[in-house]
Formats: sequence, C-alpha cells, structure tokens
Amino acid sequence: MVREPAAPRTWSNGAPRRNWPAYRAKVPAAGLTNGTQLVIDGRIPQIQAMDAHQCLARYFGFREFLDAQEEVIKALLAGEDALVVMPTGGGKSLCYQLPALLRDGVTVVVSPLIALMKDQVDGLQRKGIAATLINSSLGAGAQRERVSAVARGEFKLVYVAPERFRSPSFVQALGETTIGLFAIDEAHCLSMWGHDFRPDYFRLNAVLEKLGRPQVAAFTATATPEVRADILQHLDLREPREFVAGFARPNLKLVVRPVPNEGAKFARLREVIREHRIGIVYCATRRRTEAVAAELQTSAVTSVLYHGGLSEQERAAAQDAFMSRRSDVVVATNAFGMGIDRADIRFVVHFELPGSIEAYYQEAGRAGRDGEAATCELLFNHADTRVQEFFIEGSNPSPLFITELYELLRREANSENEIHVSQRDLAQRVGADGNDLMVGAALHILDREGYIDRFDIPGKRMRGTRLLNPGESGRPLKIDAKKLAEKVRRDRSKLKTLVDFAYARLCRQQSILRYFGEHDPGVCGNCDVCLDRSAPARPPTEEEALVVRKALSGVARMSSNTTGGWQARFGRGRIVQTLVGSRSREILEARLDQLSTYGLLKAEGVGYLNQLFRELQQADLVVTTPGDYPKVTLTARGAEVMKGRSDYELHWPPGGVSVPEKGRRGAKRRAKSASEIVPVDEELLERLKSVRRDLARQNGNSPAYLIFSDETLRAFARLKPRSEEAGRQIRGVGEIKAARYLPRFIQEIAAAIE
Repeated sequence: MVREPAAPRTWSNGAPRRNWPAYRAKVPAAGLTNGTQLVIDGRIPQIQAMDAHQCLARYFGFREFLDAQEEVIKALLAGEDALVVMPTGGGKSLCYQLPALLRDGVTVVVSPLIALMKDQVDGLQRKGIAATLINSSLGAGAQRERVSAVARGEFKLVYVAPERFRSPSFVQALGETTIGLFAIDEAHCLSMWGHDFRPDYFRLNAVLEKLGRPQVAAFTATATPEVRADILQHLDLREPREFVAGFARPNLKLVVRPVPNEGAKFARLREVIREHRIGIVYCATRRRTEAVAAELQTSAVTSVLYHGGLSEQERAAAQDAFMSRRSDVVVATNAFGMGIDRADIRFVVHFELPGSIEAYYQEAGRAGRDGEAATCELLFNHADTRVQEFFIEGSNPSPLFITELYELLRREANSENEIHVSQRDLAQRVGADGNDLMVGAALHILDREGYIDRFDIPGKRMRGTRLLNPGESGRPLKIDAKKLAEKVRRDRSKLKTLVDFAYARLCRQQSILRYFGEHDPGVCGNCDVCLDRSAPARPPTEEEALVVRKALSGVARMSSNTTGGWQARFGRGRIVQTLVGSRSREILEARLDQLSTYGLLKAEGVGYLNQLFRELQQADLVVTTPGDYPKVTLTARGAEVMKGRSDYELHWPPGGVSVPEKGRRGAKRRAKSASEIVPVDEELLERLKSVRRDLARQNGNSPAYLIFSDETLRAFARLKPRSEEAGRQIRGVGEIKAARYLPRFIQEIAAAIE
C-alpha cells in the first residue's frame, strides 16, 4: 500500500521548512537525477550526473530495484518525509543509502546496535563509499574527531547510536553540518506499544527540532497499524509518504511443535540441527541460553553463545564466529540478530515462547534471507508462558514502585546529582532483589518523563543516572497511571495472541499477516497447518495435470540437462518465485525473468505452489539435493510426467485450479460453461462406473478412481463424447489414460446412445 503524496512546502504553522535540502528544486521526482557528488575512498570527486539506476548498478551491483524500493527512493529524492515498512531482507538499507549518494549533505542513520552499525559501515566502505559510525565503542576524542570530519563533508553516511543524542554538545556539533536526510532504522523501537521500546528513541523528535527539522525517513520490518500510527505521531512527520511493502515471507516454513517436556525439546532441536545445520536457537533468558549451549556441546554440536550478560569482546567474538562461518549454530537471547547479514540461515528455533507475534516474526525472519527455503520452529509448551508473565510483571512497575525508586535515587545522588550504581544494586536497595528488570523499566519511565537522564560511565559496563530536577520531591510524581495500566493490558493481550496463534489450526503466515493489518491474505501452503496431509492421494484432473506440467517445466528450465540426468541449479523458493513472476532481487539478478516459464503460474500463487512442490517431491517427481543450499531438480519420472508420458497421484493441496478457495490469493471461481449446465445421464453414469470396476479388476484390483475419477465419469455422462478425440477434451483424461482406457468408455457411451 502506497499513499499518494501531497507536495510539502511548509509546516502546519505556515513557517517555511528549515534546512530544506537544496537539491529538491533540481531533482525531478520522475527522473531521479542530479549533479551532486559521491564519495569514494574518503574523497568527494566531482562526477557527471547519475540517475538512481546507474548508481544502483555502479555502487551496489544490482541491475533493478526490488518491489517498492524504487517508489521509496523517488519519494526521498523528492524531499518527502516517509515511513517505510519492509520485510526482513526486503532491502530497506538501500532505500536510504542510495539517495545519500545522489544528494547534498550527509545522511544521518540512527541505528540501535553496535554490531549492526559496524556491518553496515564495513559493507559501504567495501563499496568505496565514505561512511562512518559514532557510538560508545569510540572514546570521547575519537567521537569528536569524527563529528568534525562529518562537518567537513568527509562522509556521506554517518551511523549514530540513539544514546549519542543525549549529549547537547554532540547535537550542536552535528547541527553545524548540512543534513540531507535523517534516517531512523528499527523505528518500532520508538513506540511504547511496540515489542522493543527504547527510551533513547523516544527523544528523537526533540533532537529533530534542534537540528532544524531535516527530512526524515523511518524504517521498520515489524509494526502493527497501531505502532505505525505511533511512529508518525511521535516523529511529527509532515505530510509523510507511507509505504507498506508487505510482511509475507513465503520461503519460510513456520511450524509450531507441541512438546511435553524439556527432554522432547532437546531431542527435536538436535533433529533440526542435523537436518538444516545452519541456524539460530532463541531462548528467553540468559540462563537458558547457557544451559542449551552446554547441552548441545554434549551432543557434539559446535555452537556459540550470545546474550547481553557477556562482555562486549565476548559478544563480538561470538557474532564474528557465526558471521565468518567458523560456527554454524548460535544459541542466543533476542539480543542477537538485529541487522545481521548472513543470508544462508536455514533454521530458527524458538526453544521457548517469545512475548509477542512481533518478536516471534522478527526473530523467525532472520532465516532464509537468501530467498531459499528455511524452517522456523517454535517448540511450544504452555508452561513457558510463566517466563513471559514474569517479564510482563518486571517490565511494568507500579506508580508506587517508581516513586520509591526515585526517592532512593535522590538519597543516593552525589554532589553532582549523579548516581553511579548498577541496576542490580539499585534493585537490592529498593527491596526488589532478583528483579532488576523492574528497576530498569522504572528508570526508563523516569527517563521518558524527564525526571532523570542516563549516561555511559567510561570504563564500566553500566550506565549512570543523573537527576534533572534534584530539588523536586518525588511525591507525587507526574506519572500517567492510566498509560501504565494500558501498557500492562496490551502486553498481556500480545502474549495471549501468541498463545492463541500456537494453539490455532489456521495457516501460520496468514494469521501473522492479518495481525499486521493485511486484508484477506492468502494461505502460505508452507506451514505445519497447510501441510497437514489429511486428504487422500488421487490422480490429477486435466487442469491440475496442466499446472503440474507447467511447474515441472519451470524446474527443467532452471536445471541443467546433462548426459547423466538433470542437475539442480536453484532451490524451491527461487523456482516458485520465478513461476509466479516475482520481481525480487534474486530473480532479477539471476535474469530468471527472461525465462519462458517466468510468471507461468502467477494465478496459482506462492502458497499453493509451495505446497504443490512438497507433494511433487513426495511423489518422486522432483528431488531436493542435500547440503547448505538445497536445490530442486527433476527425477526421471518427473521428466516423463512433464512430457505427459506417465501417470501419478498426489495429495492435492487445497485451493487448486479445480477447487478454488476463498483463502487462496488470486483464486477465482470459474464461471460454469454451457456444457456443465447439461444434466448428467444417471443411467449412463452407472454403466460407466460398471466399466470402470471391470477395468480396475483387470488391472490387479487397483482403486477404481485410478482409472477415471467420478468427476470425469460425470462429464462423460453429461457430454457423451462419441470419439476418442472428443473424449480427450474432457478434464481428467490425459494422454496415458486416453490410450489405455478411453476406447472402452467411448464404446459404452455409443452403445447407450444407440
């Protein structure tokens, strides 16, 4: 969904925009061209005018934009504020990185994690683009030097941790440079109704005012309509363009697996690791991550551990081991993974229940970023809700607890109104021993309401607290009790929604897309619910047979036919994307859009084809190669079926060509033809069924429907074909069956008519 823009000229009070980018007047939205400067190897040479497509190819190595990317970039180059929601792997970063190269000034990127910032900056520098970061990993002197370098125009992109904006001197120094775009990554962190609220994000609107209100673009992968509205309101975006590119990840197989106890969890986890090898195991607590990692070591599984209680060096070493492929499994809390760029993650296992659909889907979405098939499995035991209930209680302190903590801070403050005490020590002193989570939440609230300020203590892994109004009594504090109560209610509602999701027998991805506000999404055909094989196997109808032959042709066109047989080149996800005509980066870069089978089964949809390919594999028509990148190709039998030379039967997925289904995207009910309105000759139908029984006995008492289905016999009894050529036009009569059985039925029809 894309909102059409209104050209922004002034703020709502009629004042002209300050610091409005000078390029706006010379960059037409349609052309995406200008004559600004790019930065290469730390220098800013003058280059000729370059449009967005040329820049995309030259600096990022892509020949076409992904879906929605081009529209977002047009809006940003036209000077629009924007809120952009794109799924993980959808290319959000490019949407602000490319405009940064085609415009005056520096692009400031607010990013929440040091590891994420480093990965982004390293990647840009490898492309020859001058980018840098400013966060707590740098000393004060290094931070000042980089700010000065930004002011001198030595960088086109600067990544900044949100807590840096707490420093008035930093904001003032940053304001001395020309800011072309202020990009806010992981913007859901700004909303207290989101799943990952961070107080430092909450103050960004005031920062924007001090910086003269530059153009703003907010980016996120997981945000409900409610959170999106919260982002727009808190950032005070002016006449913003809003882009929602969709949340669907059709290559992910979402599975909720009930497990009775911890032993069953470990047994299933080992199976997933043996089958998929590369992935992330998410646990709810630090203690559980350590226990799971230790258990895996006893099973000879090499893994690394990652959680917030490790030192910065230990976390960096763990992430580096995983990203450099020295280790293929990481056991982590949700602190790991935001912004990681390892594309070949084949599984994500939630060892315990997350707290919300947003958290679950964001973590699951770290699998399969290469577009190939990946499995996301939630090991569900209802008892795990107790951990999340504890988190809800700890993250929602009462007004009384907040007041008591504030009074403690006033008593503990030194002469400079600062408190250099850890959260754990504060929890002990305020009588909440063992629940420093509650202290942290109370500090967040006091920070948000303007009573305190939090700051890093040099040389220590802790943050200090500064009283902003030291003379003010803590009784009563101006704390919005109704807002606190509403947050508790919403947190419990989110947990209940996730538990209901785990118990429901509804398409997993369809349920998630509805949660995020998508209207009438289709079934995925790829989750544990969709793959429930309850229907019996049967031969195809004529229309189903045509779909299968087209699907197999797609596999053939994407495989190599050698003297030794078919050689696989692409995975199932890539093949399905090609058959439905996807415009994803993987398809365009591999030039798969040039194949004759591109878009051949667009009407069938991703969900149906995902499930169909699983059934084709079960029927030995296609085969998936083992390894890190599973690939799909034809079997010898599949090649025969593709050519119409062999019979088969499948457990047909719901929503196919013969049985359109309301839940399937793009499915339309066929209008009845005149031939279908002709009544069935019931007497002839019984004679044809008798012929079918005789043929079934002659073929070793095989099931009668293997000869022809009831639907095909009814068509015979309705249309009464008198020749084999006419009989071949009826649905369910393929070439093999026509040769073997059709003459006997034509003979019976002729006898009945005479």
